[in-house]
Amino acid sequence: MPTLFDPITLGGVTFANRAWLSSMCMYSCEAGDGVPTQWQLVHLGSRAVGGFGLVMTEASAVLPEGRISPQDAGIWNETQAAAWAPIVDFVHRRGARMGAQLAHAGRKASARRPFPGEPRGPVDAADGGWRPVAPSALAYPGLAEPQALTEAGIVGVIDAFAAAARRAVASGFDVVEVHAAHGYLLHQFYSPLSNRRDDDWGGDFTGRTRLVREVVTAVRAAVPADRALFVRISATDWTEGGWDVPDSVRLAADLERLGVDLVDVSSGGNVSRVAVRPYPGYLVDYATAVRAAGIPASAVGLITEPEQAQAIITGERADAVFVARAALRNPYWALHAAHDLGVTPSFPDQYVRGAW
Repeated sequence: MPTLFDPITLGGVTFANRAWLSSMCMYSCEAGDGVPTQWQLVHLGSRAVGGFGLVMTEASAVLPEGRISPQDAGIWNETQAAAWAPIVDFVHRRGARMGAQLAHAGRKASARRPFPGEPRGPVDAADGGWRPVAPSALAYPGLAEPQALTEAGIVGVIDAFAAAARRAVASGFDVVEVHAAHGYLLHQFYSPLSNRRDDDWGGDFTGRTRLVREVVTAVRAAVPADRALFVRISATDWTEGGWDVPDSVRLAADLERLGVDLVDVSSGGNVSRVAVRPYPGYLVDYATAVRAAGIPASAVGLITEPEQAQAIITGERADAVFVARAALRNPYWALHAAHDLGVTPSFPDQYVRGAW
């Protein structure tokens, strides 16, 4: 029976443990050019020092118009890819694997970053904003009305994901994750709440999931066998008539056939207000359901305690856990978890004097 600190191999990559750092937006590329900075180096590097087996980047845009905010990180050009490379190298030298999360915000783009004391809502053109794109001209509440993508625009998105994947591989990333969750573009396409198209990219399940399948196919072709391909999905829209768990299980089976190595199961994001009361581990059952489709799955959702994470793995409810907010509070969460679970933590040489 696997435990939280047993290794796992997915695709061509072996991870030292199953406690992973979740992707979390930093909104900290202050120059507005999508180039990662010392903030990303310190933020991600400290979590690698802290014992996480996989360190995932924030959502990194595959096109400039795919950024959530002007301060988002990107991987749509070679300058950005070159800036990611030394961060990847540092994480590797700490013994962790590193993943690049590729994203396009769709209708949720050109938004102001959600920092305390800063204004909310869409970014005006005078402040560097742009008109977002989406499957249909349906605005996300509080944001600008998007322009429906043309066929050529859709093909451009697919090509951009593939090109970003090639840059991620060249920069040394071990994992490429396609972000198809949280109400961003790929989720907007597969959810009937945001996709009202009547062409081959909309309508029934097959039409609405076509974009995510074609993006995954193109990215898989760009990611060699010695790396791993993940896809993050939202298991449910939490709304009547929206995307739901049976849809996710069906999509997961398609993703497995397309060569995806793991489905990163989250939820929500496509509807602004939903009646959900989060509790510790409230999304784990969705990962278990997806895993039953025959593909490895990871769990998220208020996973904060070592014993809780251990039980998820030993109970075979998920193959790995992504830790988010708890890792913001404690960069060394994984080292503490190992100690609490009776596993000798792998301290960096520089920190051995602080070992228990």
